[in-house]
Amino acid sequence: MKPARDGRTPLKKPVQPLISAAGEPIDAKKKRARQIVARLKKLYTDADCALEHGSPLQLLVATILSAQCTDVRVNMVTPVLFKRYPNVEALANADASELEKVIQSTGFFRNKTRNIIGAARTIRDRFNGRVPDTMAELLELPGVARKTANVVLGTWFEKNEGFVVDTHVGRLAHRLGLTWQSKDNKDAVKIERDLMEIVPRDEWTFLGHALIWHGRKICTARKPNCAECVLNDICPSAFRAQDDIQPPVNTESKARTPKTTGALKRRRESKK
Repeated sequence: MKPARDGRTPLKKPVQPLISAAGEPIDAKKKRARQIVARLKKLYTDADCALEHGSPLQLLVATILSAQCTDVRVNMVTPVLFKRYPNVEALANADASELEKVIQSTGFFRNKTRNIIGAARTIRDRFNGRVPDTMAELLELPGVARKTANVVLGTWFEKNEGFVVDTHVGRLAHRLGLTWQSKDNKDAVKIERDLMEIVPRDEWTFLGHALIWHGRKICTARKPNCAECVLNDICPSAFRAQDDIQPPVNTESKARTPKTTGALKRRRESKK
């Protein structure tokens, strides 16, 4: 190896991850999952849903809108939407063409319009105007599958019935070696099943939010910033996706912790 210009021997790019998830026993995965939760809790103390909302209905509608759309875009649309349609009755009686105009920028707006109006009518007619708080009942609503139901149950009702698996969670679950049955990071059903097996139940909602935040800030899809990651010494994929030579493992991250979301503040106030 040629010495660097300053006389120091350059760092070797890691060829193998610091740990291997291949053949890792379930008990070892559970231990590592607990470590991941503990570290992310220090980094993202108030990890929460990025969708702005002030009620379970608003959270439900925002989550339906978030399909194939960024949270940023949804948060630009919902203030106007919720002002025009402030409750279940207003949404249930909404004119489809008018609602489509409001949510058009979120994409797939015709299908989303049908689902939002259909869900509102079902809530009005079958659940006395209240968003249901069980998995079985939520799945009866048009446009609601497990992911949306998990968001509403975990975020608003604080019930850990499942694990939210979006694009970030799927990617990080694979990179962290927390899933072994799924074929890829889009296999949400098996990823959720694996995460539920090794992550303590009372941490499901928190870890879902924290992985999303971490996936946006540090473990991005194209170029994960392993050098700044607090998980790099317990991640099977650490430094493998990097093109640059990386420094030794660090134990502290310089990632700035996101501020408490407005949705979290409003939810706390509404439950006092």
